[in-house]
Formats: sequence, structure tokens, C-alpha cells
Amino acid sequence: MKYSDLLHYLYAKFPSFQHVGKSAYVPSLQNIRDLLALLGNPEREMACVHVAGTNGKGSTSHFIASIIQEAGYTVGLYTSPHIVDFRERIRVNGKNVSAQFLNAVLSKYGKDFEKMEPSMFEVSTALAFAYFRKKNVDVAVIEVGLGGRLDSTNVITPKLSVITNIGYDHTQILGDTLTKIAAEKAGIIKPNVPVVIGEYHPETAPVFTSVAKKNNSCITFASNEYKISSESKWFETFELTDGKGATALKAHSGLHGAYQAKNIVTVFTAIQELKKLFTIPVAAIKRGYKNVVVNTNLIGRWQIISRKPLVICDTGHNYDGISYTMPQLMSLGKKDVRIVWGMVNDKDISSIITLLPNDATYYLCKPQIERAMPLERLETFFADKKHSSYVTIADAYRTAIQKVTSETVVFVGGSSYVVAEFLSKKSH
Repeated sequence: MKYSDLLHYLYAKFPSFQHVGKSAYVPSLQNIRDLLALLGNPEREMACVHVAGTNGKGSTSHFIASIIQEAGYTVGLYTSPHIVDFRERIRVNGKNVSAQFLNAVLSKYGKDFEKMEPSMFEVSTALAFAYFRKKNVDVAVIEVGLGGRLDSTNVITPKLSVITNIGYDHTQILGDTLTKIAAEKAGIIKPNVPVVIGEYHPETAPVFTSVAKKNNSCITFASNEYKISSESKWFETFELTDGKGATALKAHSGLHGAYQAKNIVTVFTAIQELKKLFTIPVAAIKRGYKNVVVNTNLIGRWQIISRKPLVICDTGHNYDGISYTMPQLMSLGKKDVRIVWGMVNDKDISSIITLLPNDATYYLCKPQIERAMPLERLETFFADKKHSSYVTIADAYRTAIQKVTSETVVFVGGSSYVVAEFLSKKSH
């Protein structure tokens, strides 16, 4: 098949959460176990790091992969959703899985896959493990898709589990309290496998501590181990200190943004655990932080598209994520803030709207997926803000970019799917 035909086959035969939402979520691990058994259980043939969390799990996964790669290992990285190309989900040392490999596996096993009626995420997870086996990776960094306990990735026994934080997202699936959500995320904690929790929270810490104890798993709260400081407001450079105030690391970060501070701490704590199993010199840790974008080919995280005019996009899409990006946007001090904004239906817009600046100009739009929030509904939340609406993201952006000055900043966000469409269609 041509690659375009292959993608059409994937989305036509296997339902995608990206497109249809909750109906594509399979609350069972049976399908993925059957898929992997058909492929010879490749997930059992590699060392894995399992990363969950409401926010930051993507950046954390990329940082960890980058650092291990800088230490000289071959590293597989599985993340979702993709931004521009499906193949971004499956990478080895930053290079996307080949279309030829996908074609070969689907040509051989596609009909058998179809009989199992799996979701697209289950299929992509199986493809990832098969590819990592083929490439003989030393370590596979596996990002949870949704939740943890019943996520398709939760068929591995990793060398380390990482849970970045807990916030309100996908509450219709994971639960409507932090403790319920934490319990789902805690499902990735395995017997006798250490776990690093990024942020200590008094409401969720007992959940993690209890599950870790039952599993005889050593648990570490990263925020209790290290503190971070920076002379630069976006943490381009940073210093980590331990509980005694001694410097643990000084380095540069390739991912900029105030919200990366917590991820940096989580990653460093995780690396301390991994150093018990792998040789990871300090120099590799520093290079891994600095070269994360180059090493893993990461896009969409506070990505500066152009500087004249200043155009930025970010995939933050829930309350916690946007609570960081909006203050960061306003800290630029630009007098003319223009925001190209779209969302999906299952997000809590009534809470998110309280985070959006009143003195910005909004260009409302909707991504071209079934889950997209209709413009009519989106508009009702912007009645007291200066706004206009557009059928496509490209139309919204083209209007936003007109008659700009040195005081203008254009921000594209609200959903990872808005950013994905913006970047893939090269509207900029």
C-alpha cells in the first residue's frame, strides 16, 4: 500500500480516540494481549520505562529518551497522539518508524487484527513493540495513552514506572475526583518495580503510597527530592539542588516554558533510579536535557514558529496545562495578543475559559475531527471577549496574522489537534 492508503486503512478499520472519542476507548487489556501474542510478545524482549500522568508525560518521556540516548543506548520512544505524521508515535533514536515496516506487518497480520476488533491505539501499541524488537532497542520509553490501569501500554513489566502528576482530564472515563484519577494512574505500578511520582499532592499521595506498598515498590516523590531554580523565566537554564541545598545539576533545557520546571525535576529523579541499571554519566544527562528536541524530534511544546511576527503554538489542552501556558504567554509583555483557539468536545471549557485573558483577540476555529467542539458552542463561552469565528484553522490563522506589529504575538492552541492541523497544513 501507499503510505496514504495505509493510513486510510488504519483509521477506517480501527476506531481512533482522536477522531471519535470515548467510543474508541477499550476498558480491557485482552485485545492488546491477543495482538501481542500474535506478534510473538515482543514487549517481553526489552527494558521499558513506563510514563503516565495528566500533564507532562509527553515531555518527560522525551527528556528520558534523550538522556538515555546521549548515554549511548538505542532508545525506542512510543508517544501519542501524533502531531503531524502517524509515524511520530513510534521512534528509535528520534527517527520515525518506517512506512515499509508498517506496511509489512499490516499486510501480514491485518486481517487477523481486524478479527479482534481492536482500537487504533491498541494496534499502534502492538506495532510499536514489534518495531522496537526489530530495531533491538536497549530501552523503550513508553508513554501511557489514557489513564494507566486499563491503558493498552499496561502490559509491560518495566524497569521503572513514572507518574508525573494528577489533574482533571478525561473525567468521564477516569473519574471525577483526584483520588479516583490517581487510582487509575497508579495501575501502572508493578510488583517490585520502583516508581517515581513527579508531584507530591496531599490528596493523591496516599493513593500512590498504598499501591506501592501493596506491590513492594520503592516510591519516590520527585518534588520532595529536588528543587529547581533558574535565572531565566522559561527555564532555558536551570539548577537542581537536593534536600541539603547542595547543587545536584546545572544544565540547559531544550524545552522552554515555566511548566517544564516540574518535568525537569521528575526526569532527574527518574534518571537517578535508572542509573542503578544503566551507565548514565552526568555529561549525558546535561546533553540529554539540552538536545531533547534534536534527539527525539519533538514538536508542539511551546514551539516558536516565527519571531517576526512572533508566532507560538502549544499543545496544552486541559485546565492544568493551560494554567501554565496562558501566564507564560502574557509574560511576554506584548500589547497585541491574538489567540487562534479551538477545542474538543470532552474538555471542561467552563473551567478553562477562566484562564484565558480578557484583553486578547480570539480567532475561534475547530479541528477537522469528529470530536471537535462545534463553533456554535465554543462561541457561547467567548461572548464577553473580542472574537471572530472561522470554518478552518487555516482561515483563522490567516486572519490573525494580518496587520501585525512588533507588539503582536499570535498563539495557536486549545487542543493538540488544533496544533497538529496547524503544523501539518503548514498554515504558517
